[in-house]
Amino acid sequence: MKMNTNEAPSGAVGGATSEILKKVRKIEIKTRGLSSQVFAGQYHSAFKGRGMAFSEVREYQYGDDVRDIDWNVTARFHRPYVKVFEEERELTVMLLVDVSGSLDFGTQVQMKRDMVTEIAATIAFSAIQNNDKIGVVFFSDKIEKYIPPKKGRKHILYIIREMLDFKPESKRTDVRQAIEFMTSVQKRRTTAFILSDFYVREDFLQSLQICNRKHDVVAIQVYDQRARELPNVGLMKVVDAETGFEQYVDTGSKSLRKAYSRYWTNRQKELKDTFTRSNVDNVSIATDEDYVKLLLGLFKQRS
Repeated sequence: MKMNTNEAPSGAVGGATSEILKKVRKIEIKTRGLSSQVFAGQYHSAFKGRGMAFSEVREYQYGDDVRDIDWNVTARFHRPYVKVFEEERELTVMLLVDVSGSLDFGTQVQMKRDMVTEIAATIAFSAIQNNDKIGVVFFSDKIEKYIPPKKGRKHILYIIREMLDFKPESKRTDVRQAIEFMTSVQKRRTTAFILSDFYVREDFLQSLQICNRKHDVVAIQVYDQRARELPNVGLMKVVDAETGFEQYVDTGSKSLRKAYSRYWTNRQKELKDTFTRSNVDNVSIATDEDYVKLLLGLFKQRS
C-alpha cells in the first residue's frame, strides 16, 4: 500500500489535536469565569431581546392600560381581562471574526489573533448564560467559514477550537463583504460583534449603515501599540502581512516617525467617523490593555 506523503503520522496529528484541546480548555476556564463573574449582569442589560412577547391574560386591575384589554376573553367571561407581556429575552448573537494575515502580529503581551479569540469566547459564554444562540462568520477578503447559530457549551467549544486552529485561504481583509453576508444570511434581528483590527482598504460605510438598521452591530477593534508609533531602532525591515510587500525603513528618522503617527491618527479618525455615521457602538483595545475593563465600559454605555 502506498502511503500518502501529504498525511502526517498519526502520532503527530494526535499531538497537535491534544495541544489544541489544551488551549481550548485554558481559554474556556479563563473566559467562562469572566463571563459568569464579571459580565453576567452587564451583558443582560446591554443587549436587549427582540421586544415584548405575549405571556398570559389576567383580570383587569385598577391602573392597567385599557389598550391591553383582551376583548375576546373579556366577552367570554363577562368581566375585563388584560394581556400580560414580558420581554422576549432570547437573542441570536453573531461573531464576525477577522482571520486575515494582519491578525498574526503582536509585539506586546500577545498576538492580535489571540486577543480576538479570548474576547470572542468571553462574549460567547456570556451569550449562552443568557440562553442566547451564537454563530460565527470567519472572514478575510471573502467568507472563509460560516457556523450557524446554536446554543450550548459544546457548540461554543467547537467555535473556540475553530478559532484556534482555522487556516484561512486568503490573507487579505474585506470587512464590507462580511457585513453584507451577515445582513443577507440573518433574517431575524441579530446582535453582531465585528472583531477585527480593521486593517482595511475598502470603504464599508454604506454596508454597515444598512446592516445596523436591520441588526444591532457592535465593532471591536484589536490593535498593537506598534501600529500607533514606530520605535527608534534604526534601519528596519517591514512586511505587509496581507500582501507580502517588503521594504526597509529608517526608524531613526524623526520626520518618518511623525508621518507614521499622523497616518495612524487619521486612519483612526476615519474609522471612528464610519462607526459614528452608522450609529454603531465601538471600542478599540490594544493587545497590552485589559479588555475586560474596556468591554465593561462599552456594555455600561449601552445599558
